[in-house]
Amino acid sequence: MAKLLMIQGTSSNCGKSLIVTALCRIARLRGIKVAPFKAQNMSLQSFVTEDGGEIGVAQAIQAEASGITPSVHMNPVLLKPAGEQGIQVVVHGKLYKTLKSDDFYWGKKNLWEAVKKSLDYLCREYEFLVIEGAGSPAEINLLENDIVNMAVADYLKAPVIIVGDIDRGGVFASIYGTVKLLEEYDKLIKGFIINKFRGYIDILLPGIKKLEEMIKKPCLGVLPYMDETGIAEEDGVSARLSNSFSFNSDDAVKIVILRLRYISNFSDFEPLRFEPDVELVYSLRKEDLFNADVVIIPGSKKTFEDLKLLRELKIDETLRELAKNKVEIIGICGGFQMLGEKLEDPYMVETPVKEFDGLGMVPVKTVFYPEKITTQVEGYLCSEPSVRVTGYEIHKGVSYGELNLFKIKRRVTDETLFDGFCSENVWGTYIHGAFESDALRRWLINRQRTKKGLTPINYTFSWRKLKESFLDSLAETMEKHLDMDKIWKISGL
Repeated sequence: MAKLLMIQGTSSNCGKSLIVTALCRIARLRGIKVAPFKAQNMSLQSFVTEDGGEIGVAQAIQAEASGITPSVHMNPVLLKPAGEQGIQVVVHGKLYKTLKSDDFYWGKKNLWEAVKKSLDYLCREYEFLVIEGAGSPAEINLLENDIVNMAVADYLKAPVIIVGDIDRGGVFASIYGTVKLLEEYDKLIKGFIINKFRGYIDILLPGIKKLEEMIKKPCLGVLPYMDETGIAEEDGVSARLSNSFSFNSDDAVKIVILRLRYISNFSDFEPLRFEPDVELVYSLRKEDLFNADVVIIPGSKKTFEDLKLLRELKIDETLRELAKNKVEIIGICGGFQMLGEKLEDPYMVETPVKEFDGLGMVPVKTVFYPEKITTQVEGYLCSEPSVRVTGYEIHKGVSYGELNLFKIKRRVTDETLFDGFCSENVWGTYIHGAFESDALRRWLINRQRTKKGLTPINYTFSWRKLKESFLDSLAETMEKHLDMDKIWKISGL
């Protein structure tokens, strides 16, 4: 039986994912065979495993931190909001069904068996399991249907550490209230962590001491506010999407990601953020678009709705004008579908509208089917075979036309096919994670450098090595500010 530790939080976005990621890396560096687990994740940021299963991107990153291959057992239930259609429920990597909110809590009872199956498997296979909760465990109106917080801890008799976010205010009250509302699980709660602290620790210490006395639980560390971890954020409310930025450098390649209402997998663009000769913003402002060298339409959970948004804002007209002026226009997955001439939805997978026009910028037609394609891929750029690409597909639509951008192999089925379409400065692909491929990333950037009269740069960094350095740095920060001796003791290690 594996040793266990569960990280729960007083709210969403309080730092649970990062703490689990760091603890997985710290355990790995100590030679412990460790794995992450999150029973249920709600996110539009997903990853595809080697066997074609879909899981939350946070668990994939935590698996990387652990030095192991991501598995569907690390996130047995993935929820993907689908607007009016309800919530897509992915169980053990495959689409289970789409549930309306009225049916959802009934459906949860049927998901608990999947959670227990994965827990039992991981506990057999690994020495140490670091478990992440979701949202707040103290939503007392939802406890009866819980499958992700105290239900998991109680099933395993796992020790729990509560994390509070001091940056949003009221951290002492939120930790106190969480512990008190969970009195029936008091023996499982072993301590608390305060996250996102800015300032002098001495000012905080009297409050910590008072709280420890009130709840009879120790403080296991105060973590500093980390503005940049290099680890992809999971929530669509990421500060990178909600804040406004401006272009500063004339020499930099300026890339705009359209900030769609239903944007998904915006982690696709993380590698571009760290390129030294790139400025990247998420925006729908026309002044940003007209200053851009590259505009990317990202993936979307609701292609029809986001396409309608672009028309309402007249961004469709802007994109066509930019393309005529030789600005590079790129579509990824849903964005690729939008670039096409026609989108057909005969099974009403996405919308009651069975057919609608695309932007008409590439000669491609997309048809939506109920079955979802989920697979890792590898291949190369048809125009430059030395430029290799790896990534993964997650989509229901199938695009038809003379596809010519990449020649790829789908790892799940072993089939070889062509993906995407390119016509001079307008192109699209279904491959998520493509910009993690160093050669492809530089190919894109150097096309723009050449247009600007700048010398191409063939290599700046390895994304794989940079990610590893981010994980090591995160672990180092956590070790410095957490009482790891107590945490290991709590975990039974």
